[in-house]
Amino acid sequence: MMIITRSRKWVTLYQCIFLLSMIIALLDVVMSSSEDAKEQKMRDRILSLPGQPPNLNFSQFSGYVTVNSAAGRALFYWLTEAPTPSDTKPLVLWLNGGPGCSSIAYGASEEVGPFRVNPDGKTLRLNPYAWNLDANLLFLDSPAGVGFSYTNTSSDELTVGDKRTGEDAYRFLVRWMERFPEYKERPFYIAGESYAGHYIPQLAQLIVNRNKGTKTPIINLKGILMGNPLVDDYNDNKGMREYWWNHGLISDETYFELTKWCLNDTILFPKPNCDNALNQAFSEFGDIDPYNIDRPACTKGSSSNEWRQAWRYRGNDECVTGYTRKYMNDPNVHKALHARLNRTSWTSCSRVIRKNWKDSPKSMLPILKELLQAHLRIWIFSGDSDGVLPLSGTRHSINAMKLKTSKRWYPWYHSHGLVGGWSQVYEGGLLTYATVRAAGHEVPLSQPRLAFFLFSHFLASSSHLSLSSPFSSFFLSFHFSELFFLCFYSYNSAPREIYIFEQKKKRDIYLGLMAVL
Repeated sequence: MMIITRSRKWVTLYQCIFLLSMIIALLDVVMSSSEDAKEQKMRDRILSLPGQPPNLNFSQFSGYVTVNSAAGRALFYWLTEAPTPSDTKPLVLWLNGGPGCSSIAYGASEEVGPFRVNPDGKTLRLNPYAWNLDANLLFLDSPAGVGFSYTNTSSDELTVGDKRTGEDAYRFLVRWMERFPEYKERPFYIAGESYAGHYIPQLAQLIVNRNKGTKTPIINLKGILMGNPLVDDYNDNKGMREYWWNHGLISDETYFELTKWCLNDTILFPKPNCDNALNQAFSEFGDIDPYNIDRPACTKGSSSNEWRQAWRYRGNDECVTGYTRKYMNDPNVHKALHARLNRTSWTSCSRVIRKNWKDSPKSMLPILKELLQAHLRIWIFSGDSDGVLPLSGTRHSINAMKLKTSKRWYPWYHSHGLVGGWSQVYEGGLLTYATVRAAGHEVPLSQPRLAFFLFSHFLASSSHLSLSSPFSSFFLSFHFSELFFLCFYSYNSAPREIYIFEQKKKRDIYLGLMAVL
C-alpha cells in the first residue's frame, strides 16, 4: 500500500515538472516571438526615400507580412504615421480596387498619401491634404500578385477572388498588429474606392463576426469609408447607362442596347452582347477620360486600344500613373521600401489577376445591411464627374436597401463657403452618403481639399457635413456697423481672405472664409 502511494506521488511530481517545463517553453516562445516582431518592425522602418523632401515630421514603415506560408503568399504594406503624437490618432487601412490594382500606386502615391511623385519620376513633393495629418495610414497591396505583394505559387494569380482576398487581408491585419502592438485596440477604420466596394464590406464582415464575444477586440473596427464603390451589379449597371445618357455621352440607340443586354450582367465579366454595347458606348464618348468626364483622355505612352480597355478596370486610370510607374521601378526605391520584385517590372495593376478573377458576388448590399445592424458607421461618397462608377448607380444601390432617412438631401459647404456637394443621412446617422462636386473616380486626386474635408468629418464621428454656408452665419453674426467697418478695413488694408479655424478632437478642421469683398 505504501509502495502504491509513493508511486502516485512520484507520478504527480513528474506531471507537475512536465507542466512547468511546458509553461516555461511556451513563455520562451512567446517572448522570442515578441522580440522577433520588434526586430522585424525596426527592419521595416523607412530611413529615407529617394528624392523625398527634407525634415519630415512623421515616421514610415514598409515591408511584408506572410499570410500563407505553404503557398508563399506575402502582402506588402506601407505605413505612414501621423505627425507626433501619432499615438492619439486612429489607424486607417486604405484599399484600392481593380480588382488587381495597387494601393501603393493609387491611394499612397496619387490620392491620400503624404507624397506626390514629380514629373521627373525621381523626386517627391509633399501632399498638403495628406490624410496622415489626421490618421495613421496603412496602405496594402492586395491580393498577392498586385504591386509589390507576391506569391511563390504561380497558380495563385489564376485562382484568386473575393473570398481569398478577404481572408488574406484579415490574416495580414492580425499578424501585422503583432509586429505593431501599439495599434491593438486602437480605433480602426477601412477606406478605399472602386472595387474596394467589395473588399471593404467583406473584410469588415470578417472582423465584426470574429470580434463577437470579445470585450476588447484587437482589431477595434469603428467604421468604413468608400469612394465611388462597386457595390451592386444591377444598380451600378443601371446607374452607369443612365449617367452616360443623361450627360449626352451616348446615343439613344446605344442606351437601349445597354438596357437590353446589360441589365442583369456582371460588371467584371459582361457577356458578348453586353460587351459589344459597352464598346459602342465607349466609341461614342470621344476624346474624354471616363474617370473624369470633364477632362480629356490620356493616350500618351499607350495605344488607343490600350486606353480604350483601361477604363474597364474600374479603378485603373492610366492618365495619372506614369510618374509613379517610373519612380516605383527604380531599384533604389525598392531598397528603401524593403520591396522585392517578382516580375520584370512594377505595374500599377495586374491584368493577369483582373482577367482570371474568380468569385465576385453580384451584390454587397446584404453585407452592408448586416454591418448597419451591427451598428458600424458607413460613409459612401461619389465624385460627380466619374463616368466609370457614377453617383447614379450608388444612389440606386442605397435606395435598394430601403433604409430610413434621418436627414433628407441637402447641400454641404466646404471651407470657402461654396457648395462642396450634396448629402443624405440614413438610419439615425449610421450611414452617410455624400457627392463631391467636380470630382472624378479618384476624388482625393481631383478634389484633394474637399476629400480631406470629408475625411476629417468622418473621423470626427459626425453624421453630416456643414449644413449651411459659412458666409450666411458669418454675416448674421455682425451688426451693420460692424460689417461696414469690416468691409471698409478689408478693402483698404486687410488681406483678401479671412481664415477661421475650429479646434476638433482629431485636428483643426479648416473652415476659412473668403474675403468679404
